[in-house]
Amino acid sequence: MNVKVIGAGLAGCEAAWQLANAGIKVTLYEQKPISYSPAHTMPTMAELVCSNSLRAAGLENAVGLLKEEMRLLGSLIMECADATKVPAGGALAVDRELFSKMVSEKIASHENIEVVNERIDKIPDDGYVIMATGPLTDGKLYDNIREFFGGEYLHFFDAAAPIVERESIDMTKAYFAARYGKGGADYINCPMTKEEYTNFYNNLINAETAPVHGADEGSVFEGCMPVETMAKRGEDTLLFGPLKPVGLEHPETGILPYAVVQLRQDNTSGTLYNIVGFQTRLKFGEQKRVFSMIPGLEDASFVRYGVMHRNTFINSPELLDCYYRTKKDERVFFAGQITGVEGYIESASSGLMAGYNLARYLNGKEMSQFPITTAIGALSHYISGGATGKFQPMNVNFGIMESLGRKIKNKKEKNLAISQRAIDTVKEILSRED
Repeated sequence: MNVKVIGAGLAGCEAAWQLANAGIKVTLYEQKPISYSPAHTMPTMAELVCSNSLRAAGLENAVGLLKEEMRLLGSLIMECADATKVPAGGALAVDRELFSKMVSEKIASHENIEVVNERIDKIPDDGYVIMATGPLTDGKLYDNIREFFGGEYLHFFDAAAPIVERESIDMTKAYFAARYGKGGADYINCPMTKEEYTNFYNNLINAETAPVHGADEGSVFEGCMPVETMAKRGEDTLLFGPLKPVGLEHPETGILPYAVVQLRQDNTSGTLYNIVGFQTRLKFGEQKRVFSMIPGLEDASFVRYGVMHRNTFINSPELLDCYYRTKKDERVFFAGQITGVEGYIESASSGLMAGYNLARYLNGKEMSQFPITTAIGALSHYISGGATGKFQPMNVNFGIMESLGRKIKNKKEKNLAISQRAIDTVKEILSRED
């Protein structure tokens, strides 16, 4: 039995890995380097487009729990992320080039995986297949998937933040610190006075944006909103978002700035930093002009400007079951952000579940329906029918998981208790399946 996996992003690589480790032969199709989407630049697999951060690492956060559950399930993405991490305080961030290279090498060297560099324009007509073509699926394949389901797609627009060279940042104005001193002082902080912020703000909201075909303000997903769109909601909006100064007093003066722009390390060598929360669709020239108004970035050298692109996802609650299998055709699975899971780790987790369960099925075993007491189970439940109202992309969070059934006043303690219950549940499921 050979399974076709279409797309070698986070979800596709994870799905292929799970299948291959279960003894299933896999043909993994990837269009790069023959063809690139507007957001991709590297020829390697599992390319991180938006940010190099995989978000919170601790178990008091739902995405930290999801990471730990994936580790228990033998996740390739988590193995490579842990091996290529860079300093990021309480978050798990990676050197995006080393991470992508490591995933690619492991996939290419697996005896049960054949990698084919070819653009696929339709869902294969025979055999089992996992469609992990990502949120930028377009062209003939987009039309074929829409025809396959017989319904309309939903879509939103996503944006990536700029990256600058570390040596071009003026450290006489910027300083290293972590908010509230949590974790190491891993972030570069560019402080602003009220006057500097007001000047920056007015230039930001009046800067010229690049057109994105089919975009409108109402279609921008809240989780990755362009900084200029956020700013237009009110002059103080950024002060409660990416420019929030709370907990970032200057380590030498003790002074709390009016606003702070943070930069996070983007590679292992520490030569590149991305501007946190500055996803944008400003024209490149405008990005250089406006972002150079930030104290410390006056002479910043931009190695990548922010870009904006369309993200496409299917109406999963109507189309998929909790195994990420299509209700229309049991041989076809979908995984990744095209299913409406939002975020790197969530995308990888959907690939893990699709590959894990398809492997069990092909090996004559019962598929595993992880309960909503687990993060990975709650996410699959959400996209397969747990969502109410108009379906929108969702990050993993404790709100979609089953409550403890008892009150714990301290939020951190409550979240840790939920996480421990989830970890125990995953371990118990795995022990039964061995």
